[in-house]
Amino acid sequence: MKGKAQSSPLLTAALLIVGLMLSGCVTTTDSRFSREADRDKAVSNYVQLATAYIGQGNLDRARHHLDRALEISPDSPQAQAAMGLVYNAENEPELAERNFKRAIAKDGNYTRARVYYGGYLFSHSRFEEARDQYSVASRDTGYRERGAVFYNLGMTEERLGNRPAAEAAYRRSVELTRGEARTLLSLSRVLVEMDDYSAASLYYSRLQTLIQRNPRLTHSPESLFTGIRIARHFEDRDQEVSLTLLLRNEYPNSAEYQQYKVLIANER
Repeated sequence: MKGKAQSSPLLTAALLIVGLMLSGCVTTTDSRFSREADRDKAVSNYVQLATAYIGQGNLDRARHHLDRALEISPDSPQAQAAMGLVYNAENEPELAERNFKRAIAKDGNYTRARVYYGGYLFSHSRFEEARDQYSVASRDTGYRERGAVFYNLGMTEERLGNRPAAEAAYRRSVELTRGEARTLLSLSRVLVEMDDYSAASLYYSRLQTLIQRNPRLTHSPESLFTGIRIARHFEDRDQEVSLTLLLRNEYPNSAEYQQYKVLIANER
């Protein structure tokens, strides 16, 4: 009994030490994760603020927040990609591209960096490279703006003269955006150019319904001319006259109205 009584305090002390050691480890680990989470959250907040300022054209404020983000995490792909936008807006293309590439190299799964870089490449008429970036980005099923990626991919394919690929991308964009006006118009237009007037008519009807129901939406020269071409194909004289009057009255100096006049002249 004595032996047991004497060993009990030692056992208790040992357990207490082990408990303290384990507690210390857990506390340290939790603290480290907490610090990392706080750091990541701070970086994310700074980047979000910077992106908002970029959208407003306030590049000084954007740069200020990105500098803070990069102080916390110098290799942050989010901050690097956003800094690329700043440099691009400041007409520093080499610095912009360098930052986009750094972001992608750091995290190849950061889709937004590829979208930014794709836009940069598109704006510099580097369409094949832009297509590569958009193609990779379009495969990210978790990306919230995936419909917009397919729309950009469609525009890029058009610039490369690949109408079937453009049509496929626009169709996917229509599906993912549930029929945004710009996606419906682009798909309708490219279908007209491919002489698929039946399909073009279906999507164009959806576009017209959107415009009629939403007072904030109005016809553009492109949408009016697309509708005119569809109406002429189906010999819908009333529709053609209605859209032509809008095009002439609202956009008399547009390229589309000039195209319409050439179209009419060639048929006479």
